[in-house]
Amino acid sequence: MSVRTTGASRADLVADTALALLAERGMRGLTHRAVDEAAGLPQGSTSNVARTRQALLELAVRRHAEREARVLALHEMPDPRGGLDPLVDGLALAVHRSLTRNRDLVVARYELALEATRRPGLRAYYDATGARFREQLTGLVTAMGSTDPDRHVLMLVAWADGLMFSCVAGSFNAEVPSLDEVRAGLRELLGGMFGGAPGRS
Repeated sequence: MSVRTTGASRADLVADTALALLAERGMRGLTHRAVDEAAGLPQGSTSNVARTRQALLELAVRRHAEREARVLALHEMPDPRGGLDPLVDGLALAVHRSLTRNRDLVVARYELALEATRRPGLRAYYDATGARFREQLTGLVTAMGSTDPDRHVLMLVAWADGLMFSCVAGSFNAEVPSLDEVRAGLRELLGGMFGGAPGRS
């Protein structure tokens, strides 16, 4: 199990270890004691950071959102007003990073999302934490000229999530698409949405 520790606070170390455990062992393998052991912390350290299981899960959700934001880097995307192709390139790179160098982070997200369907409190926290991501995507598609940004964001997220699930946990798990293939899929999707918009190329 690989956990990033350089410069991390105790809370970040606990959260990163929790995410690694989720990816490796699933939800049943995530306990306070397991986090202590995997992180090399004295027994009881995780409980001092997150006393309840709900608190530990919320800590993992928050840390996951921080790390996924760095992977996707939506704030670094090209200006959508500059044309479709540069934005497709940026989004394709973000999706491909998730499919290759960050597969464990994707698996951990699936574990947390499924657990949120069984825990109303976690559901509310999970959705609220992910709201910033949706807002950023909404801003992108709006700047591209979308007349129905909520629907377009849903379609874009559904496409990306479907690809990641299929290639990380589904029947295409041994067939990771190349960057060019991801780019081609996004170009087809976004071209269909915005290809006719003025100034798009």
